[in-house]
Amino acid sequence: MIETLASPNAVETHGLEPRAQTRHGWLLDMYEDAQHGVTIWFINTDGQRQCLSQPFPVTFYVAGPAASLRALWRFLERQPEQVRLARARRRDIFAAKPLDLLSVQVQQPAAQSALFQRAAAAFPDLTYYDADIPIQLRHAARFGTFSLAYCQVTTDHQDVVQDIRVLDSPWELDPETVPLRILSLEPDVDPAHAPPSSLRIRTRERAYRLDFNPARPFLINLRSILQRHDPDLLLTVWGDTWLLPYLLELSERWQIPLPLNRDPNRGVSYRKERSYFTYGQVIYRGQQVHLFGRWHIDGNNAMLFHDYGMEGIFELARVTSLPGQTVARVSPGSGISAMQMVTAMRQGILVPWHKQQAEELKTALELFHADQGGLVYQPLIGLHQDVAEIDFISMYPSIMVRFNISPETVGSSFRSQSDHIPELELYIDRDNQGLIPKTLAPLLEKRIALKTQMATLPAWHPVRRRYQACASGHKWLLVTCFGYLGYKNARFGRIEAHEAVTAYGREALMRAKEAAEDLGYTVLHMYVDGLWVKKPGAAQVADFQLLLDEILDRTGLPVGLEGVYRWIAFLPSRVDARVPVANRYFGVFQDGSRKVRGIELRRLDTPAFIYELQDNMLTILAEVPQAALLRQQLPEIYSLLRHTLVRLRSGRIPLEKLLVSQKLSRTLAEYRTPSPAARAAAQLASLGTELRPGQRVRFIFTLGEPGVHAWNLPVPPNPATVDISRYTTLMIRAASTILQPLGVSETALEER
Repeated sequence: MIETLASPNAVETHGLEPRAQTRHGWLLDMYEDAQHGVTIWFINTDGQRQCLSQPFPVTFYVAGPAASLRALWRFLERQPEQVRLARARRRDIFAAKPLDLLSVQVQQPAAQSALFQRAAAAFPDLTYYDADIPIQLRHAARFGTFSLAYCQVTTDHQDVVQDIRVLDSPWELDPETVPLRILSLEPDVDPAHAPPSSLRIRTRERAYRLDFNPARPFLINLRSILQRHDPDLLLTVWGDTWLLPYLLELSERWQIPLPLNRDPNRGVSYRKERSYFTYGQVIYRGQQVHLFGRWHIDGNNAMLFHDYGMEGIFELARVTSLPGQTVARVSPGSGISAMQMVTAMRQGILVPWHKQQAEELKTALELFHADQGGLVYQPLIGLHQDVAEIDFISMYPSIMVRFNISPETVGSSFRSQSDHIPELELYIDRDNQGLIPKTLAPLLEKRIALKTQMATLPAWHPVRRRYQACASGHKWLLVTCFGYLGYKNARFGRIEAHEAVTAYGREALMRAKEAAEDLGYTVLHMYVDGLWVKKPGAAQVADFQLLLDEILDRTGLPVGLEGVYRWIAFLPSRVDARVPVANRYFGVFQDGSRKVRGIELRRLDTPAFIYELQDNMLTILAEVPQAALLRQQLPEIYSLLRHTLVRLRSGRIPLEKLLVSQKLSRTLAEYRTPSPAARAAAQLASLGTELRPGQRVRFIFTLGEPGVHAWNLPVPPNPATVDISRYTTLMIRAASTILQPLGVSETALEER
């Protein structure tokens, strides 16, 4: 007798139990399910998208006095969740010996968070571990899975996973391309500036344009497009902060369901907007809209999307094990923290809920010796010819890996009273690889391999773009890892380890300087992990190879040649022309490419017409092979300046190119003397548009009070009220930045 099963993956049986089914494909999405453990969305190699489930009990641990743990045991037995309680011993890297713990296994991961929160509220004095780990990271630690992993999955007749095996690695340079179906959604205008009238929709093969009004046919057509293309990824512009909430509100009002989720049993997940302070600045993250069964990524609300794009997001999803729509929005610190948690769980190391380790007490003198940060050697101001820029490759992560610096490997007696590496090694456990080096080593190895491969590929090669995006994503993870090592709230941070890394870094840079000077080079500048050198007769890449080899031999750290400049200009302070500024320079490499730091061209608040002016000035100068000949370009630059000034004064520069974009550093009520950005934000607030700290406000400088006109006001600014004098001052200041090394001062430009 043949029985037809209800499952879409039905198999024929002959009086026997249904056979298991094995499939190959890519893991797209995973999340908790109240009845089935976890839900897994899988892209089969035959193109099908399938919804699978897998039982997945999860465990958290509790440490504390025996009497308190017995009381917690009795408390947990009375809770409605199905739990399995047991004694356990696990390792906390901050503890000398394994801890005696209460192990709490919850059968349904969706119930774990609520149970833990009740336990923590009832017993706040106990220490909790592995309590708030995302389900994707738990799964990665147990099965080796990660986003977009190519897998072999065995399921039963009800699509319940019996076995899952990962067949590739996040460390492969060229993983097989995942056949993602991407649907792009973008309103025709910025919703903050004007009400959008239509929605542009694109797939790889088709393009659509739907008018928002009338609403009913719009919703019917959009629903049809979503059903027809069934995308794996919705790539939107303003999707988090306007588009998707608007579509959902419209859908509810007209009672026309939109299949934004692939999982019909789940609603979308909202995450609130927030502002936070980090690395000396206020950051704003807009509201987020997450989907189930497919990803949603808003390019305008994605972290560093402008830097590494979708290829970088795919790569970060692979190496961090976080879902793509999560890793796109979180900081690199959250990515490196996820990697550390996965490494810890695989090693049987407890992940603390709240960090317990405090900084050791130090005297003022000990603190002065220990916490000196990175080494900066102020540049020699002016123009220089044939200069090589030499960089340590991911210096601080390389130091952590090579010298095994991790919270548990830096001895409690560590004091960096000397910056000499041999003496520092006495305080580092070199025998057992630490958690941080173990996490970083494969990432660092992959980034170096990508950079090596890129050096062999021509500029036009199509793979270079993906390699560059991946390497850029790695760079942010590696840089942030060093910062998290000393971050007070990092789960595996320890300030003594952070201090050890900077001490090694200072010593390595000093050894590089000594090597350069011993070989007859002049050191023009040093900045934390790089140095700029020149030597008479050294103008080609090969001329610096001996120095690279010597630095590698003296430091043991990987080092590379960023390039050889035809010429480079190190700029002084605007306040005092005698004072150099460490990170303010521009130069042209031998291949004609440019590098600029700390000038208007790099600032986000620079009006577009000034950006274009500086860019054009540098393009003119980039044609010159020698620093001594740069002044020959002055007539052409002066002509460019006069032409730009005439366009400004005659009103022929579009208002959009006069826009200034500045960030609010606090709430409006906290400003004693409102900045231009605060005055523009106040104009918007008067109409009901409230901006939070960290958000940017765009405005145009105008005559009279309040001196600005917010760009997103309903009434556009009157071109006759534009403050031409102020824009002229900004333009001349930007031009003088470029011309100052040629002996042309800002005053001289004003007189012209």
